[in-house]
Amino acid sequence: MDSRSPIRALQAEVVRLRDESRYLREELSLIKAYIHNLFQLQNLSRRLESDTDVVGFLDDVLSSSLHAVGARDGSLLLLDEETEELVFAVVRGEARERLQGYRISQDEGIAGWVLAHGTPRIVPDVHLDPHFSPSVDQEIGFQTRTMTCVPLMDGERRLGVIEAVNKASAQLFDEEDLDFIMVLAAMVTQLLLQAEKVAE
Repeated sequence: MDSRSPIRALQAEVVRLRDESRYLREELSLIKAYIHNLFQLQNLSRRLESDTDVVGFLDDVLSSSLHAVGARDGSLLLLDEETEELVFAVVRGEARERLQGYRISQDEGIAGWVLAHGTPRIVPDVHLDPHFSPSVDQEIGFQTRTMTCVPLMDGERRLGVIEAVNKASAQLFDEEDLDFIMVLAAMVTQLLLQAEKVAE
């Protein structure tokens, strides 16, 4: 029997534990940042004033929230009730400049379906989903592969959706990611409603 094999096994276990510890520290850091942003969002909604830069704040919150779920790109789309269009109000990722302010029909694509049904979705491969519309990708030169999408709802009133797109390292979004985005969506909805009241 090779006397070195127990030592090698122990060394391999030490390496594994070190990697696992580093991963857990990174996860904890992301969760702390995410929770911090949710508290900020809640506090902002309580002290909102007419001159508050809501879009700028949501931009920061969306950025860190996407980072927390491991997404490279994402958007907050708001419903323009007059034109019945979804507007890309806040965009993070490589398509930011091309997509900011872009408009689509309120019933177009996966976002439109989620808005119409008020139902969050995880889509592992958008090209296999019958609701996916490639028109936006084609227009701006982007490639959507996977996404999770959550509606912003005030009772029966539809306000918009939040999308997290293309998880890093070719991974798929999971239920934990969806839960994160759903909590974010609930907080964003409250902030938007508060902003409406302040603007009246």
